[in-house]
Amino acid sequence: MKINIITVSQIPQNPECLVVGLDKGGNFKKHPSFKLLTPNDGNFVVKALGMENNLSEKKPIVLSLPSDPSRKVILLGIPTGKSWNGRRRQAAVRKVVLQAKDSKAKQVTLFLNDFSLTKMADDVSVRTTVENILMADFSFNKYKEVPKGGWPEIKSVNIVVPRLNKSLAKALEEGIIVGEEVNHCRVLSNTPGGDMTPEKLAEFAVEEGKRIKSLKVTVLEEKEIEKLGMGGVIGVSRGSAERPKFIIMEYWGADKSKKPIVFVGKGVTFDTGGLNLKPSEGIYEMHMDMSGGAAVINALSAIAKLKLRINVVGIVPAVENMPSGSSYHPGDVLKSITGKTIEVLNTDAEGRVILADGLGYAERYKPELLVDIATLTGAAIVALGQRVSALFTNNEKLESLAKSVGEMSGDEVWPLPLWDEYADDIQGTFGDVANTGKTRYGGAISGAIFLKQFVGDYPWIHLDIAPTMTTIEGQNLAKGASGVGVRFLVELAREYSRR
Repeated sequence: MKINIITVSQIPQNPECLVVGLDKGGNFKKHPSFKLLTPNDGNFVVKALGMENNLSEKKPIVLSLPSDPSRKVILLGIPTGKSWNGRRRQAAVRKVVLQAKDSKAKQVTLFLNDFSLTKMADDVSVRTTVENILMADFSFNKYKEVPKGGWPEIKSVNIVVPRLNKSLAKALEEGIIVGEEVNHCRVLSNTPGGDMTPEKLAEFAVEEGKRIKSLKVTVLEEKEIEKLGMGGVIGVSRGSAERPKFIIMEYWGADKSKKPIVFVGKGVTFDTGGLNLKPSEGIYEMHMDMSGGAAVINALSAIAKLKLRINVVGIVPAVENMPSGSSYHPGDVLKSITGKTIEVLNTDAEGRVILADGLGYAERYKPELLVDIATLTGAAIVALGQRVSALFTNNEKLESLAKSVGEMSGDEVWPLPLWDEYADDIQGTFGDVANTGKTRYGGAISGAIFLKQFVGDYPWIHLDIAPTMTTIEGQNLAKGASGVGVRFLVELAREYSRR
C-alpha cells in the first residue's frame, strides 16, 4: 500500500473512493469533498444523508455514485466533545479502511481533519493515522489458499491535509515505519509454534541486525546461557527438544556515555504449561506467548529506523515450555543469574522465571530505565478485560508517564498496585521466592511483585500484555495477534530521546 499526503488541490480527478467524516448535523455541502463531485452526485449524497438518522463511526454508509457506480463515498459520523477520544478515533480510521476493502476500492482519499482530535498537532495526527491505516490493512494469510482474483487490496491512500510542510512528510515516514513494525510483530506472534521456535525467533532478530546496520544483534547459545548462571532459562527449556536462545539487540543512537533504556520481552514460543499442563481451551493460542519478545524485537527495529537519539537495548530470553521426561518439576529450585533462587510451585508460571534472568542480565547495562513486557497472567485479563494492558512500576512518576505514553501511542495501560507487602505472597519455603502466590487471588500482582525482586533499584515498568495479546471485536483489526507493545515502546523511547 502506498500512502500519500496531499492537499485538496492535489486530489486526483474523479477520486475512486472518498471517505467523509461529519459530526451530528454536519453539512456535507460545506465539506471539501462536495466540490469534487458533480452536482447530481453531490445532491444524491445530500439526499442520502437526509434520510439517515443514525450516522456513526461504527456503521459507515457506503454510497455508489449515480454517474459512476464504481466510485464510492463512505460516510461516517464523528462524535463531538469528550466522547471523541483517541480510542474511538483510531477505531474509526481502521473501520473506513476495512469498509473500503470490502467495497473493493483500490484508491482511497480521506481528510485528516475529519479524524483529528481538537488539541492534536497535525504531525501527530498524520503519524497515528498512517499507523492505523497500515494496521487495519494487515491480514495474516500465509497459510491460506489464495482465492480466485487474489486477496482484496487497497493500492493507495491519500490523506488530505490543509497544507504541506516538512514535519508532515516526516510524520508520514515515521507512521509507515511504526505501522509496518507493528504488523511484522503480528506476523511473528501469529506464526504457529511449530514454525516459530526459539531458533527461528533468534534468526529473525539476527536478520534484522543485518538489514539495519545501526542494530547490533547477539544471540547467546545454551552453553553460554548456562555459564552465565541463568538457571531460570535453562530450567524452563529443559523439557523441549528446541534449545533456548538469549537474544540481545543494541541500538546506540546517542553518546555511549549515556545510560540506555533496556527492554526485556518474554519469548516463550510455545507454552504448554509444562508438567502443569494447560487445559485444552487455554492452549490453542500459546504460540503467541512470545508476543512480548516480538514487541521488543520490532520496537528496536523501529527505533533504529527512526534514528532516535537515544540508546536502547532489547533482551529476549526465548524458550519452549514443554512436558517431557526431562521437564523441570513443581518443587524444583532454580538459581537465577542474580544468585536469587526460585522455588517452582507451578511450571505454567514460566514467563516470570525466564524474565528473572532477563532482568538480571539487564543490570549490567546500568539502565536509565528498565521495562519488561510479557503475556504474563490470565489474572490481568480477569482484572482489566481485553482493552488495556496492566501497568506496574516502582516509581510514581513513571506511572503517570506510562499512562501518557499509552494514550499517545494507542497501546493503553492501566496501573495496578505493587506495594511491598505483596512480597509476602511469594515468599519461598525452600527457595528465596516462589513463582506463584499463596492464594489464587491477585495473580497479576503476584507475577509483578515476583519480577520486582530481580530489578534492583533501577526505575522499572512492567507491562502485562496478556489482556491485549489478541484483537477483539470492534477494534477493526484482523483476528489474531494485535502487535501490542511496539507502539508503546517506540513512543516511550521517543519521549526519553527528548530529555
